[in-house]
Amino acid sequence: MTKVYYLMHSSFLVELDDRYLLFDYFDRAVCSDLVEYRGSLPQLSPEKTLYVFASHSHKDHWWLDNLKLAEGRENIQFILSKDIRLGKNYLIRNGYELSIKEKITFVAPLKKYHVDDMTIETLRSTDAGVAFVINVNGLNIYHAGDLNWWNAEGRGELYGEVYGREYKRALKPLLNRHFDIGFVVLDSRMGEDGYFLGMEYFVKNIECDYIFPMHMWGDYKWIERFKGRPGMANLKDRIIDIDQENMIFEIED
Repeated sequence: MTKVYYLMHSSFLVELDDRYLLFDYFDRAVCSDLVEYRGSLPQLSPEKTLYVFASHSHKDHWWLDNLKLAEGRENIQFILSKDIRLGKNYLIRNGYELSIKEKITFVAPLKKYHVDDMTIETLRSTDAGVAFVINVNGLNIYHAGDLNWWNAEGRGELYGEVYGREYKRALKPLLNRHFDIGFVVLDSRMGEDGYFLGMEYFVKNIECDYIFPMHMWGDYKWIERFKGRPGMANLKDRIIDIDQENMIFEIED
């Protein structure tokens, strides 16, 4: 049994039999002027190894205090985009021992890494940092970070076309592959003409059993709106309904 915890925004916790994968966890207070998130980590078993992923340095995807998760826990590894700067002086100034860096793997776009028994591939984001493709315990998991077909209202048609080409190019390594779980951007800030573009392309072109919308800024009504779009009738059952923080989903192996 695999458990997926939706914490908030783009932050998810995947619980497997022997480990946790924590994605893009951040300080919910930094978004309080936009949305009052209530998401938080559940109690974590000390017996299971914790892998902490951060796709990039934006404050709604990374929190320096994540390093405190290593306090009293030997079985922890951090997989962080290399744009997250953790220099010697910065760590010391913020009260961290330099030994924490022994637990960190910094990753760059379009590379493959092996962390313990996991294979981790990175894609180049259309914004900052990376997206993650992870093979673990026979599962294939995708977390987009900020990789999306961005098309903000008012930016014009050319803006959307440029990001569309970049997005399709970035997702090429996923074509003709099967994914068990995908975490994909559905950002309402793009407006009626743009919010669905990245998600729709992913759903129609990538084989993925369970697709979790994310980066919604607490505006969950857009999930149902997306599922009602033309061409979604035979695909919408793959898209998970989320309507609040701290939801738990159980996925049969």
